[in-house]
Amino acid sequence: MSRPRTEAEYLARLVPPSVAGIGRRSLLAGAGAGALLGTGLLAGCGSDSDSGSDSKTVSIGSNQSDPKPKEVIAKVMAGFQTASGIEPKVNTVDHNTFQENINNYLQGKPDDVFMWFAGYRMRFFAAKGLAGDLSDVWGKLSGYSDAFKKASTGDDGKQYFVPSSYYPWAVFYRKSVWQQRGYQVPKTLDDLNTLGAQMKKDGLTPIAFADKDGWPAMGTFDILNLRINGYQFHVDLMAGKEAWTSDKVKKVFDAWNGLLPLHQADSLGRTWQEAAQSLQQKKSGMYLLGLFVAQQFSNEEQDDLDFFTFPEVDSTIGAKALDAPIDGYMMARKPKSEANAKKLLEYVGSKAAADITVKNDPSTLVANGGADTSGYTALQKKAAELVGSATEIAQFLDRDTRPDFASTVIIPALQQFIKNPKDIDGLLNSIENQKKSIFTS
Repeated sequence: MSRPRTEAEYLARLVPPSVAGIGRRSLLAGAGAGALLGTGLLAGCGSDSDSGSDSKTVSIGSNQSDPKPKEVIAKVMAGFQTASGIEPKVNTVDHNTFQENINNYLQGKPDDVFMWFAGYRMRFFAAKGLAGDLSDVWGKLSGYSDAFKKASTGDDGKQYFVPSSYYPWAVFYRKSVWQQRGYQVPKTLDDLNTLGAQMKKDGLTPIAFADKDGWPAMGTFDILNLRINGYQFHVDLMAGKEAWTSDKVKKVFDAWNGLLPLHQADSLGRTWQEAAQSLQQKKSGMYLLGLFVAQQFSNEEQDDLDFFTFPEVDSTIGAKALDAPIDGYMMARKPKSEANAKKLLEYVGSKAAADITVKNDPSTLVANGGADTSGYTALQKKAAELVGSATEIAQFLDRDTRPDFASTVIIPALQQFIKNPKDIDGLLNSIENQKKSIFTS
């Protein structure tokens, strides 16, 4: 499981030798980041230079660009090579860039297998004919609940996805800080505001926050919408079936506006890793994020990390719904080596692969129920229990709606709101107008 670094870092790595003498800043100034990406550099991950047609190789497009998950993937792939004799060739791309350019990638020359997400985004590409049918692979898998199979199934009833891991979003904190200050887990939104005010008096930033890369703020919108309007309204809104101009959505932004004074300032210039470090350094009291926040804590600090689910806002709706995204693998529609691709997918969905992940990554949960989870940390065990007790599970905003809507409309809209939360009506009118154009195209 990985979340993005920066597009700038990715672009710096992509400058080809033929233009290596040109400074990256000059190159981007002349062409623009969009133009550079439009050259098909991402789409070329699975180019003909990869020996995917060789019976002893298989190529994988990976979005696991952060150090820890990248290391874990390398170990999983080593396990596959040992078990199969097939060489996996992993092409790692910055998470955010991979996500924002997935359309071009899949319509170009994609790798045999690529990492992606369950939910709407999986079904979207399956319906577009940009992913391969994995129903026969599922016939060989074991250890998965019906819920995971459903999350892997397209609109046509076929499976297009193999889950590998999942993680809940929750409010994380350091136990030692809370014990020292006598803080109590808030049960309601009013309790959260009261706690935040006390943290301010104690010299802490109440809520660590970052949105430089565009996606973290989506988690705040998701949880507020789930708590204020319920799961069904949330998924219908993501599917374009509800209006962003409704009073229900306005209520979400009004509640968020009330919480902004508790958030870490200047969030649009901060990465999630930097915000997590403020929690790790005991400068912030809380952080709403995925379980991957644990990547920013040393092994010795893992036992000091704890969480609670975001508190109740409406007693008739409760606090049982949450975001718990599922990560996994899909197959290109026309892989160079379909047989090897399916062997790899069968392996990454196996107990053996899940056991490797458990041993090496304390910041995620494995999807295969047959895995040996005795090595889970206390935090992982609690996270698994939280997901198991949830009444409804969303996949996260940028996975539950159309890719183009999330990237071109929601990201700039939420960043505009964070920068200037006063004109909520104008913001929602703009989102709704753009939504109608996109969802009817």
